[in-house]
Amino acid sequence: MTPTVATREEWLTARRALLEAEKEHTRRGDELARQRQRLPWVRMDKQYRFDTEDGQASLADLFGGRTQLLVYHFMFDPGWPEGCPSCSSVADGFDGIRAHLEHHDVALAAVSRAPIRKLLDYRTRMGWSFPWASSFSNDFNVDFGVSFTAESVGPETTHNYRQLEGPQLDPRNLPVEGHGLSAFALDEGEVYHTYSAYARGTDVLWGMWQWLDRAPLGRNEGDMSWFHRHDDYDQAAAR
Repeated sequence: MTPTVATREEWLTARRALLEAEKEHTRRGDELARQRQRLPWVRMDKQYRFDTEDGQASLADLFGGRTQLLVYHFMFDPGWPEGCPSCSSVADGFDGIRAHLEHHDVALAAVSRAPIRKLLDYRTRMGWSFPWASSFSNDFNVDFGVSFTAESVGPETTHNYRQLEGPQLDPRNLPVEGHGLSAFALDEGEVYHTYSAYARGTDVLWGMWQWLDRAPLGRNEGDMSWFHRHDDYDQAAAR
């Protein structure tokens, strides 16, 4: 990208015009947040048992005594040696915000399909401490549209509220893991699903993108060869 070089006065004129667009974007974002909170709740009648570092747990147990739960669907297939690098970048911010969420009656947990031992070993490697549960022995990932296997995919399978079609249904492309965010509420002992988002719907959770969107050259998504897990950068630089 070739930048336009301008005087300070020309820059201020352009910046004030952009400010109006940013303010409108903020107002629209506030309204979208209100619409999310007005979504109806769906009672979770299906019982899930997760493996955690403290043993087996129900979905209600993941609330940790709070009334709200945010679950990040972390891409980690049972056969992978390590977690998704993009999800790992998102998760780099979890521990910093967790204390604030918990003091606002909101629990934060990651859920992945890999076995719990593999999740905990990877968490140690990455220096994280947030709660991480394994759905290896249940259908949670499939039911919430983030894991697709030859056994689970059929003509009615959807992702991000759209029906899968074409190459996405080809068994040669499976298994596939997806990422996402799901929100739950606990009321009088009943768990309710309130919201889920996938793909670009979770973009705002990836703090790195928000910073790069404000950097002079932006995200540079056309060439992601620069991007690695945080503990891989030294090795990448040495190559």
